Amino acid sequence: MNPIIKIENLGKQYRLGAVGTGTLSHDINRWWHTIRGKEDPYLKIGESNDRTIIGNSDYVWALRNINFEVQPGEILGIIGKNGAGKSTLLKLLSRVTAPTTGRITCHGRIASLLEVGTGFHPELTGRENIFLNGAILGMSKKEIAAKFDEIVDFAGCAKYIETPVKRYSSGMYVRLAFAVAAHLEPDILVVDEVLAVGDAEFQKKAIGKMQDVSRNSGRTVLFVSHNMASIQNLCNKVLVMEQGTTIFSGEVSEGIEFYMNSSLSKSAIALSNRTDRGGKGGLLFQDITVRDEKHEEIAEAFSGKLLYIDITVDIKRKLDQPIFRIMFLDTKGVVRFLCNNHFSMKNKMELNGIGTYTVRCIIPDFPLPKGIYSVQLTCYSLEGIEDDVESALELTVAGGDFFNTGKEQVLKEGVLVKNSFEVL
Repeated sequence: MNPIIKIENLGKQYRLGAVGTGTLSHDINRWWHTIRGKEDPYLKIGESNDRTIIGNSDYVWALRNINFEVQPGEILGIIGKNGAGKSTLLKLLSRVTAPTTGRITCHGRIASLLEVGTGFHPELTGRENIFLNGAILGMSKKEIAAKFDEIVDFAGCAKYIETPVKRYSSGMYVRLAFAVAAHLEPDILVVDEVLAVGDAEFQKKAIGKMQDVSRNSGRTVLFVSHNMASIQNLCNKVLVMEQGTTIFSGEVSEGIEFYMNSSLSKSAIALSNRTDRGGKGGLLFQDITVRDEKHEEIAEAFSGKLLYIDITVDIKRKLDQPIFRIMFLDTKGVVRFLCNNHFSMKNKMELNGIGTYTVRCIIPDFPLPKGIYSVQLTCYSLEGIEDDVESALELTVAGGDFFNTGKEQVLKEGVLVKNSFEVL
């Protein structure tokens, strides 16, 4: 069977700090090499897309040497850290931008949902945008009209279908956009992380629709997500990307395990030295330590035991009502347990001005079963996220007698237990 998508030596290069390909002198240099039959000189000097370090070149490869094939009816999951090149790859496949090197061969009509409201005109109503999107996809007015009621029913926005979409919420926007992309019979459906905008009910509905599109209609789906559970349930093949290259291609379970293990390795870097963090920077996480009931630092936790998690923070400006969230994820990226002082404290947390503090989270009965977990730290203020660090710590849980019955229990799901926070 011939592949419906074939990618050969694909690369995309950008120039930092400028709009377009570069300066006039660079463009003239390119033209001079071209008329002499020589290679573009700037293809040799670009650096890999590692956003955590300052490079020595003005050129960066967002993608480089990408090679893979997708068969008809296949659902390919594309996973990787932020900045790995996933969205750039989908933009090239959707012809939003052109590749710098390599070749893309696609057979069939492509429908793309790369961000909220892709292809929608804000001044047009929902009805008008459905017909506009259908026309862009090459559908006739009769074909679109035949699918119209089904699209509106799936999106669940019949009441607002005659309203300009600029007045839609982001959730309504993405519901209608996905409904249009999925129902107007594309041969290839390209979906970026936009489904995260929708609620849990719609995400489940959308994943079911993509499965139906693939299995019953034989169409191909390319799906980018950071939700490993969705990737596991939906896809039959996975591609793992890092710094603009593919580092794994194969079975879904193996790919997820490969990706999570590579993400967990980040915790070996001291928290204070981590540059792959998000937020406004009013507070920065500096260190994290796990301690037992004797306040001794431990490398391994036990189910059902008292646990202290000490977090050292450096406050850069006065924060009003800071909220700390500690999230535990398993090796598939599924959140199994979280602590949040917004819910566990009656009064707001007091951090008196600029400086370094230790914030302690107290978990009376640690609820997680035996396994390896990734800890994500996030701090919120009234202004938004101040700091967010994924894989801040890799925590090994050795199991334990959670219910005090003399037996080591195997817990299938994380459970919510009482926890509290205090400033030391």
